[in-house]
Amino acid sequence: MTGAGINSSDEGATVDDASNSSERIIVHCDLDAFFAAVETLHHDLDPTIPLIIGSEPNQGRARGIVSTCNYPARKYGIHSAMPIGEAWRRCPGAPYGNAIYLSGTRGLYSRASRKVMEVLKPSAIKFEKASIDEAYLDITESVDGDWDSAFALCRKLQQSIYKKVGLTASFGIGPTRILAKMSSEINKPNGIFRILPDEIQEFFVDRPVREVPGVGPKTATMLAEWGITSVDEAYEVGELALARMTNERFASWIIRLADGKTTNEVSPLRSRKSVGKEHTFDVDQSDSEIVLTRLNQLVTTVLKRAQEMGVCGRLAEVKIRYTGFETHTHGRSIPVAMDDAEVFSRLAQQLFANNLHHKEKVRLIGFRLGNLEMPISRQITLQL
Repeated sequence: MTGAGINSSDEGATVDDASNSSERIIVHCDLDAFFAAVETLHHDLDPTIPLIIGSEPNQGRARGIVSTCNYPARKYGIHSAMPIGEAWRRCPGAPYGNAIYLSGTRGLYSRASRKVMEVLKPSAIKFEKASIDEAYLDITESVDGDWDSAFALCRKLQQSIYKKVGLTASFGIGPTRILAKMSSEINKPNGIFRILPDEIQEFFVDRPVREVPGVGPKTATMLAEWGITSVDEAYEVGELALARMTNERFASWIIRLADGKTTNEVSPLRSRKSVGKEHTFDVDQSDSEIVLTRLNQLVTTVLKRAQEMGVCGRLAEVKIRYTGFETHTHGRSIPVAMDDAEVFSRLAQQLFANNLHHKEKVRLIGFRLGNLEMPISRQITLQL
């Protein structure tokens, strides 16, 4: 592959400037099917049996959504935010099938997450908890810049997590955040994958653009209409041609991605800058599908406002207030800053589904876009 790029964003929105010109070793740790794995341990369940966590299914007649599920359940096409009735039809529980349906035990997850982070944090010079079940680590100094030592350290951390917490985790190692994130998906579950700096372009050969975090079906379809389905094909076309097919920022960013020039910054700090919106229901809601619909509308509104302001964000936060004013905020960060509503809608749906207290009514739902950045590659129109 040949080409060159400048700082830009995905789907017209990603800000991903290389914050440190020196080579870094970045690790992404992703706990495998975290919520389902914690429940399996707590209830001593058979891990080979489909486990679906979410609303009470009432034998497929109930309204509500799936929070999450284990890998055996995913084989039936079940995923978070799916209507619970659809999940039952695909994979029924007793007496029609062997699937197990649970509403979830909220306190277990934060305790398990805290124990895992305590295992990970001492190994990193810089540590960032991206969400309850994933973290980024800059281990460059910890391993003296040695990539083989980095792999060995991840294996040690993987074993320590299983020994101390009983959970499996997948690790990705790479020179940038997004490459580490993509690497952690390669050998799931309980795997480790490493991308060396001189292997980046080889890694993207025949790699579908849809596998890149943040590249949604809309952009993938636009590229496919031009016969481009993989990252290396997009790279070969070049930035100018890609800009005509999609937009300038996406074209520039995908070139930077393939060149390994996206951000390698790991930071424990969250920006206070944010854009958000909330909605209080006239009547407290027990129907999670209605709440989810309103959440999607909030995401659209917030992202439209961000685009008008000319900013992108890396943090998605969902706020849920229940009857009695008990309020919880749940967040997840992504490896690159974006302003794409479709991407943040999926994140918001997952956060809502994974953290909803199904037995409580919802009084307020909110969405916040945080860790804002200003895309330096945006065109500025001068008022003459």
